[in-house]
This record gives sequence, C-alpha cells and structure tokens, in this order.
Amino acid sequence: MSGAIRPGAWRRLVAPGLAALVALAILLALGAWQVERKTWKEALIGRIVAQSRAAPVAPPSAESWDPARDEFRHVRVTGHFRDDQETLVHGLAPGETPGRALQGYYVITPLVRDDGGIVLVNRGFVPTELKDQGQRRDGLIDGETTVTGILRASEPRGMFVPEPDPKRGEWFNRDVAGIAAARGLGAVAPYLIEADAVPGQTTWPRGGQLRVDLPNNHLQYAFTWFGIAACLVGVFGVFAWRRLHEPADQPSSG
Repeated sequence: MSGAIRPGAWRRLVAPGLAALVALAILLALGAWQVERKTWKEALIGRIVAQSRAAPVAPPSAESWDPARDEFRHVRVTGHFRDDQETLVHGLAPGETPGRALQGYYVITPLVRDDGGIVLVNRGFVPTELKDQGQRRDGLIDGETTVTGILRASEPRGMFVPEPDPKRGEWFNRDVAGIAAARGLGAVAPYLIEADAVPGQTTWPRGGQLRVDLPNNHLQYAFTWFGIAACLVGVFGVFAWRRLHEPADQPSSG
C-alpha cells in the first residue's frame, strides 16, 4: 500500500531530522535575539530623544564623562571662542532641495570656558565656497558667549573614511583627541558639543545639523528569521512524508 509507512522508515529520518532541528533552533534563537534587540533599541531611542530635547544642563567633567550615559545630552557652556584655532571637517548637510545635499565643512572651534577648560564645539556647517574664514567673518563671535548643543563622543573613523592629514588641515571625521593634538590645545574635554541652530540666523556656520535618526529594523529582521524557520518546518514536513511513504525498492529481475 502506497499510503502505509514502511517498517524501519523512521530510522532514515534520524540524521536529516537532527540537522533540521539544529537549524530550526538557530533560526528561532536569531529571531528571539532580534526581538530583544528591538526592545533595547526602542529604549535607546527613547533615552536619546528625551535627553536631546531636555532643558540644557552643564556638561559632565572629563573624569565623570560616560558616553553610554551622557552622549546626546543637551548641554550649555559659556566661554570664548578661539577662532584662530578652528578646524574644518569635510561633510555634507541637507540642502534646500530635498534629496540634494550640500558639500562643505563642519567648523570645529575650541571654546575656552570660564574655568579655563577647553571644549571643542561643532559650530555648524559652511558650504565649500565659504571655506576661507575671511569669507564669513560676520559669523565669528567676539567676547564671551553661551553655546547650547548636543553632547557627542569623538567620531570614530570608519573603514571607508580617508585618514586625516593634519599638516594640510584635511579632516574627515570629528576626532576630538586628534584635532586637539594637531592644534596643540593640550587637555580638552573628551567630547564634542554639536551646537544648536540659532533661530533666524543668516550667517555661517549654521548649527543644528545633528539628526537623531537611529534605524530600528529589528522587528522585520525577527519576522525574517521566524519566516525562514516556518519554511524549514514546512519543507522538512514534506520531505519526511515522502521519505516515510515512498514505495519499497523493487528487487532486480536481472
């Protein structure tokens, strides 16, 4: 009978069954891990948004700085800019036309605080044609000033980001320690302040370029792994049914 299970047929499913079981366990574990990552990412995004929108507070001291806790905190500092020591970092910024970015530089300027400490401030973006400080002198700030902005850790250099050339002033990532060393600033705060936008500002550089936009695709990743697991169960079910119900080998007549 073609519908009957042949004696001993179950033994032929042991090896493929174990392999399928191991693969299924891995797929389910990956799906569960993505669910956990989704929960973690949602908490992280919530913390970052809350900190970045809160009223500005004093930044932490260098000794108490903890990136996991303090990064993206909204802070306020007062001091004097050292415009003669500014550093330009290659970058892009959103243009007036959606989808078309502006090429230019981020202006990193040391701020000497009232207590003598120095913190690097990303004052904002300038287009390429305003690279020369002489072309934007109306944007320089003389005397004491107060800056509010978002606290950021030093930006690591990615695999495809060119190495800096301090002698030529070519920088491609906001490297706090590297910029401080190249400028001979001595000890500086181990973080950077991304300056807020100034309402109605018409001068350059222009702050407020930081976009808090962390992708959270873990739910669709979880569905993908769980979907593959379901497909595996279906495919193995069909395979097992055929293996159990295939007709016995016919003896050779030769």
